[in-house]
Amino acid sequence: MPMSADPVRRTESSSAPGPSRRHVLGAATGAGLALAAGLPGVTEAADLPLLGTYDVVVIGSGAAGMTAALTAAKQGLSCVVVEKAATFGGSAARSGAGIWIPNNPVILAAGVLDTPAKAAMYLSAVVGPDVSADRQQAFLGHGPAMISFVMANSPLRFRWMEGYSDYYPELPGGLPNGRSIEPDQLDGNILGAELAHLNPSYMTVPSGMVVFSADYKWLTLSAVSAKGAAVATECLARGTKAALLGQKPLTMGQSLAAGLRAGLLAAQVPVWLNTPLSDLYMENGAVTGAVVTQNGTSGLVRARCGVIVGSGGFEHNAAMRAQYQRQPIGTAWTVGAKENTGDGIRAGERAGAALDLMDDAWWGPAIPLPDQPYFCLAERTLPGGLLVDAAGARFVNEGAPYSDVVHTMYERNATAPDIPAWLIVDQNYRNRYLFKDVVPTFTFPDAWYTSGAACKAWTLDALAAAIGVPAAALRTTVNRFNGLARNGKDTDFHRGDSVYDHYYTDPAILPNSCLAPLWLAPYYAFKIVPGDLGTKGGLCTDARARVLRADGSVIPGLYAAGNASAAVMGHSYAGAGSTIGPAMTFGYIAALDIAATA
Repeated sequence: MPMSADPVRRTESSSAPGPSRRHVLGAATGAGLALAAGLPGVTEAADLPLLGTYDVVVIGSGAAGMTAALTAAKQGLSCVVVEKAATFGGSAARSGAGIWIPNNPVILAAGVLDTPAKAAMYLSAVVGPDVSADRQQAFLGHGPAMISFVMANSPLRFRWMEGYSDYYPELPGGLPNGRSIEPDQLDGNILGAELAHLNPSYMTVPSGMVVFSADYKWLTLSAVSAKGAAVATECLARGTKAALLGQKPLTMGQSLAAGLRAGLLAAQVPVWLNTPLSDLYMENGAVTGAVVTQNGTSGLVRARCGVIVGSGGFEHNAAMRAQYQRQPIGTAWTVGAKENTGDGIRAGERAGAALDLMDDAWWGPAIPLPDQPYFCLAERTLPGGLLVDAAGARFVNEGAPYSDVVHTMYERNATAPDIPAWLIVDQNYRNRYLFKDVVPTFTFPDAWYTSGAACKAWTLDALAAAIGVPAAALRTTVNRFNGLARNGKDTDFHRGDSVYDHYYTDPAILPNSCLAPLWLAPYYAFKIVPGDLGTKGGLCTDARARVLRADGSVIPGLYAAGNASAAVMGHSYAGAGSTIGPAMTFGYIAALDIAATA
């Protein structure tokens, strides 16, 4: 879809609805923080050493930033990426790299019967009034072209995650078989020495195997499912083949980040690592560069046409989380990149930007293991497990979309404490299913128990005592759950009513693959806290990814995408990859808009 050719530096109050009162308050707070911070003003920044002048300066080398930079370069613009970390890839490199883009060429080629009308109907139903229709349409209209562009200008190829349904497939336009895609296998050798600078994955792939995100569903069941065993064999065969060919096989977020970086290398776009953003540089009300730090010294990078902020969220900024989000909260439960401390968001505030969705995140139940939090997907939805609160009672559909589970935890916690909650399973469950990377029947690491992240007992009463919930209540809850499981119908919380609930479950369990009774001692409990993949609030943007002030006017020269911007998903989550899909798309949109108005 062609972008408008309106001059980028013209302030247009009609370009977007004016932000709400909370945006105005956010902007006012940011102005106060800017004064208190004592960061370089315009005059001071102008006196700094000039590190370079480019048409476009991109802040951050995650999926949003690298897609934006690649697009700008292919539009004939000179570009540089400045990255705070010593590695490139950000949170995207750590992730499973699902990408939710309706009507993309990969799913259409696979025969998925998607249409623009279906997609618009579904996204509107999921997001509701939190996000303007024009921003929703910008994402839907440009997403497929972005995927085609990335495939044409990088070594990346993608696979349909068949069967991974939209998160609300029963809503109008929802697809039970899913719209999500993920990167195909990539040989890391294409990066040469630059491969050493790739941000590591959040979870290590088993040695000798090549695993896609879509494989984990079946690997979890490999001990009890013929298909699971076959998928495990296929993963091993891929790994063996890659080893014989001398390849360094990458999948998931590693493949995505490496593929985008390879595209930038081919386009001769420099990526400056260890170069954190200090502030945005403004002249006459327009953003015309960035103040960064290299080797402990501040310098100025000028931008002739625009600055694109793709620096991620603020999940590792304890003060910002305490300021904007509900308690209990902190920085220990997130799996986002450790460098994500809201630098780009705060810089945008100081430039006059409004903020939105700062109270929200890409939530998911997590187990606070001693080395790092573990973001629970399959473990909480497999049959034979249930979540209980401090009273020993169930409180949620365990198989619901992960963001919904945490929203429920926060909504209830003030009056019915459920932070932490507890995932209760039995030995039958442990005999059947992979749990994180611990194979069935194997013991969990002692550190899980000594840290309090896991408990084990031979009776439910003893387990209740260990986790501090009423024993009688836990027994009653498990007995009730067992009855529902045997009948195959969860009349309490409707687990299994949605197609999505069945994705990470066991097809061998009948009559409902989501539900199985707990009956075999010993019993286990795992502490569940509100984890996240990153925060989802940030700079307010319009349909062209331009950053907005509290009155709805545009800050000339400033764009944002990814978790540095307020998410196009609003407070919801349409499907697997609703973080990365829009991040890449709005990075693409931002670069196209700069090129059209340069």
